[in-house]
Amino acid sequence: MLNNIFDLDLRLIRVFLAVVDSHGVSAAQARLNVGQSTISTQLNTLETRLGYRLCERGRSGFRLTAKGEKFALAARRMMEALDEFGMQARHLDKRLVGTLSIGLMGHTPAQHNHRLAEVIRRFRERDEAVRIELLVRPPGELEEMLLKGSIALAIGYFWRRVTALHYTPLTLERQVAYCAPPHPLFDQPGEIAPEQAAACSWAWRDYPVPPEHLPLQQRNIMAMTGNMEAMSILILSGQHLGYLPEEMGRQYEARGQMRALNRAKLAYDVDISVVTHRSSERTPIVAAFLEDLDLPQAQ
Repeated sequence: MLNNIFDLDLRLIRVFLAVVDSHGVSAAQARLNVGQSTISTQLNTLETRLGYRLCERGRSGFRLTAKGEKFALAARRMMEALDEFGMQARHLDKRLVGTLSIGLMGHTPAQHNHRLAEVIRRFRERDEAVRIELLVRPPGELEEMLLKGSIALAIGYFWRRVTALHYTPLTLERQVAYCAPPHPLFDQPGEIAPEQAAACSWAWRDYPVPPEHLPLQQRNIMAMTGNMEAMSILILSGQHLGYLPEEMGRQYEARGQMRALNRAKLAYDVDISVVTHRSSERTPIVAAFLEDLDLPQAQ
């Protein structure tokens, strides 16, 4: 049984994780730059040290055992902690040391992305040695990651207000309804009346939107997605109307692939917010990033 971890064990664990990431021993050869028999021997050694089998491997293919799945999760957490420790040990002279994980919704206005890039530039001018991770996820998943502590802050549209999280408005994003050929509304002149649009087939968000949007009968919502690239595909099919961020929609308009139905009456704004966990927003790294973002911190 593995009671104490030595350098050999760490090497064996790294081999095991490489095999898991490669989905098999043979596929891991190029990544590890060793032969299949060597990898198999290393896995056998690790399993002997542990006292149980981690994975099934052979002609029937590769799969983790139940204990192997749990061990892989624990091993990744340990390796991440070791990497964090190593970075902090190398940069003890720096004021800010660690990892800053930021969750993004994606498809935000270009001016917002420029602002975020400028914030990162200013942050890098500090006395720091921080690894920045940018992850793109749906809003609901970003909130879950914040609550679990797997990201430090998130930027996006959040329709709920979770007590443990702090929401600070950052900017507004305009949502506009679009159609594409061969939809009959594409070639119809003038602005489309909301009542006429409401009778058509729509692609809709799979999360709540502000109540000011065009009210639709549930039977007219024929497709749903929370991803804006997927939404654009549904609109481009010419079979559905749908809302897109205006900046994204204008790119399709410039290519003649879409048209806005009625920018005055078939559009709405959503708040893009910066969200942090109340328990972590005062940590030095997060506080410094929020300061560079010119956002007020919670009292």
